[in-house]
Amino acid sequence: MKSYLQRLGRSLMLPVSVLPAAAILLGIGYSMDHSGWGEENVVAAFLITAGDAILGNIAVLFAIGVALGMAKEKDGSAGLSGLVGWLVITSLLSPSSVSLLRGIEVDAVSPAFASIENAFIGMISGLVAASMYNRFSKTKLPDALAFFSGKRSVPIMTALSMLFVSAIMFFIWPAVYEGLVSFGTFFSELGVFGAGLYGFFNRLLIPTGLHHALNQVFWFDMVGINDIGNFWSGQGELGVTGMYQAGYFPVMMFGLPAACLAMYHTAKETKKKQVAALLLAAGFAAFLTGVTEPIEFSFMFVAPLLYFVHALLSGISLMVAALFNWTAGFGFSAGFIDFFLSSQLPLANNPYMLIVQGLVFAVIYYVIFRVLITKFNLKTPGRGDEDWDEDASPDTKSAGDDKYAQMAQEIYQGLGGESNLISIDNCVTRLRLEVKDTSVVDQQRIKNTGIPGINVIDDHNIQVVVGTQVESVANEVNKLHK
Repeated sequence: MKSYLQRLGRSLMLPVSVLPAAAILLGIGYSMDHSGWGEENVVAAFLITAGDAILGNIAVLFAIGVALGMAKEKDGSAGLSGLVGWLVITSLLSPSSVSLLRGIEVDAVSPAFASIENAFIGMISGLVAASMYNRFSKTKLPDALAFFSGKRSVPIMTALSMLFVSAIMFFIWPAVYEGLVSFGTFFSELGVFGAGLYGFFNRLLIPTGLHHALNQVFWFDMVGINDIGNFWSGQGELGVTGMYQAGYFPVMMFGLPAACLAMYHTAKETKKKQVAALLLAAGFAAFLTGVTEPIEFSFMFVAPLLYFVHALLSGISLMVAALFNWTAGFGFSAGFIDFFLSSQLPLANNPYMLIVQGLVFAVIYYVIFRVLITKFNLKTPGRGDEDWDEDASPDTKSAGDDKYAQMAQEIYQGLGGESNLISIDNCVTRLRLEVKDTSVVDQQRIKNTGIPGINVIDDHNIQVVVGTQVESVANEVNKLHK
């Protein structure tokens, strides 16, 4: 079950990765027309409408993205089937359709069906489509029906399956919807404390990948909170909308880079040159883009105490920002790019105070990390005996001069090569790998490439934290594995 949920979280990263495009379009558009949202500027209207087209259809993107991510192969027919499933269920359970099926007026239909086009339904559509792909993509039919064999049968089976899903949801969706609304309402009614709890559990769930599921409740229109969509569209309450995003900026732009500085200062003198490149790159990525996994994975397993403190400070940061009603938003993550774009929007309330808060949190992170690392002799990067083998000389002749090809060559061999590696996938910063036996993986050889960390999930699944260049490395590993 845990592995399944991790795959689901990974699959959600594909549709979420398009949000920066929406953020850029909306940010630039609104900066050109602060008051009219495009009413007074044709170019602004063009950009804002384009950005809203992405945010307004995020549930559809979830249906397609989850279908592709959960399918055994990233095939177009899986994505098409996700869209088919979405169209079937949202059409059958639209208020007008429900009123016809029940023989009542549209006004008497449960409000739940007015919100059927949401991220939750998108994920269900994608999951059903992926299941149909995994089950029927290799099916062979009799000659008379051979045209519909294999992958062509997947959209058909998805449509038929969604008829049954729609029938079930016809009866249980109102109760499910009310339960989700109650869950979201409970947290939202906690106000500042609820924002803090969300921030704490968000960070705490990062190692499992389950934080993505938690994010759907608060960031998208699953239970009516829709913090990201409402913030960027300007449909919310000043100082409140954005409270589940704003507190991340001080942590990601300032806190974690300061933690990198503390880890550098506490590294062994003989290791500082090596860890400097890793921590500098990771810290800069966190500040600019809000991608923090290269930093977090560098200490979450070797120093879990630090990671717990980091999760706690993240929750406190969200509480502080919410307490003072400082708001800013992001389309991808809480880095400088999103901060700059969102600070121009009407629901951005005193956003520059988040920089002041960030500077304070930078000091807090640095002092706490440095004290804990030295007091408890925590084996953060540059302090362990086997962080890097300085005498190691990787065999990269066949990899050519490309640094990603060289890194991929070492990772591939460290994983056990063709005899042990089963499948390769990646998210924003991590290689997600399935192997026959994780015990035969040469972790030290992989670490010698300078990667931030390794996460062994179970006997068959392992993650290699590479950083923002993971896509290039993944492509090279795939070339070696063919």
